[in-house]
Amino acid sequence: MSGPTGLNKDIFTGSTPREIFERVSSDLGCAPKSVEVASYLDKHDELRHLRDMFLIPKVAELPPSDLSLVDGAQDCLYLVGNSLGLQPKKARSYIHEELEKWAKTGVHGHVQGCRPWAWAEDTIEGLMAKIVGAKEEEVALMNGLTVNLHLLLLSFYRPASGRHKILLEDKAFPSDHYAVESQIRLRGYDPEQSMLLLCPREGEETLRTEDILEMIEKEGDSIAVVMFSGVQYYTGQLFDMAAITKAGQKKGCYVGFDCAHAVGNAELKLHDWGVDFACWCTYKYLNSGAGGIAGAFIHEKNTDTVKPSLTGWWGHDLKTRFKMDNVMDLIPGVGGYRLSNQPFLLVCPLQASLEVFSMTSMSALRRKSVLLSGYLEFLVQHFYTKDDARPRAPSVRILTPSDPRARGCQLSLCFSVPIRDVFQELEKRGVACDMREPNVLRVAPVPLYNSFTDVHRFVSMLGEALAACDHLKQSPK
Repeated sequence: MSGPTGLNKDIFTGSTPREIFERVSSDLGCAPKSVEVASYLDKHDELRHLRDMFLIPKVAELPPSDLSLVDGAQDCLYLVGNSLGLQPKKARSYIHEELEKWAKTGVHGHVQGCRPWAWAEDTIEGLMAKIVGAKEEEVALMNGLTVNLHLLLLSFYRPASGRHKILLEDKAFPSDHYAVESQIRLRGYDPEQSMLLLCPREGEETLRTEDILEMIEKEGDSIAVVMFSGVQYYTGQLFDMAAITKAGQKKGCYVGFDCAHAVGNAELKLHDWGVDFACWCTYKYLNSGAGGIAGAFIHEKNTDTVKPSLTGWWGHDLKTRFKMDNVMDLIPGVGGYRLSNQPFLLVCPLQASLEVFSMTSMSALRRKSVLLSGYLEFLVQHFYTKDDARPRAPSVRILTPSDPRARGCQLSLCFSVPIRDVFQELEKRGVACDMREPNVLRVAPVPLYNSFTDVHRFVSMLGEALAACDHLKQSPK
């Protein structure tokens, strides 16, 4: 039987995910919902070897697992890379190398080895720049996400009497909301007047691009900064960053993005889109571990016009830093925003992950991601769409946009039964996903290490979980 030769541009060009599943199932002589389709897609996945670069917990290793319900020796279903990525296998050895260097060379580790501590993060900023679509000198690895957001807003938010507002999506991630709110107060303005929150239309749960652009056109003369997520953490919506950037800058606004849920997930072209600034964490899709070193981007066009409001020794050019003359020789661009040396142990796991990314491309990962999430969508809709003929049967509704161009890998699922019960039943069965109040289960099949079989197993486990919830509802109190 002839068939796909890989998740590449050959057979999949011009096909929707549904068309691909139906074509493969027809070739195999099975139903599109059959596990044979998943097995076939995994067999012909040209990125499947990347899974071997990560440590996947066993079911028995996850604290909530109920081994009376599931085989503890199996790999868990890890579908929560949108919250914390898996550990790259090389992370442990890289950390051990640095601990050994510290033990054996002491202070000389600042300038010795493959990642000298005095500039360890510099050794991987080129790898990072490729993932966000930037020039290497436009990217810095430093601090945590919210610290970087504050540093960037201190420089890019320049409120004046006629232009003092910051536009962001309603229900932005709390940390972004708090950062914007506090920056406005810091400048002596009132968030009630200067914080412009954009809500979806009544009865809708995601923002329409045309509504974002209309708001910018309408209010743009009073907006100092447009500050959006790249991917909305709750709904999984991928915003049209290029269109938002163009519209904001046309009205004289600076435009920045929190790319925490976009980096390593969507194809980013921060330089080509002309984005003014961006920041991101690295412990989600970039697998650097909880609290990993974060990233920041400033477009080269802003190098001479936007300077850091706060400076520190690490923003001083390395060539003259150790002259100790207390005359700042500021690194141009985002490098000048560094305040102090970075924790070298945090560089190690990020390096291990970025090296895996360098084995492929974001376009190849994105191609697989569209198909993986499309497969999840296809199966969920097939099995769990609300059926009017069975009004009491548990059902699932997908909150995330159906257009692959308007989402990353995460699908946000809403349930007709209590969400906490579903979540707990899934955890008992060795599924690692993530619940967000009030009523969403975030499920993220990550193309670096998730498989089509993972998706099929999840949908089967979801059926078991819903059946258990239904049984609990029917049981006498």
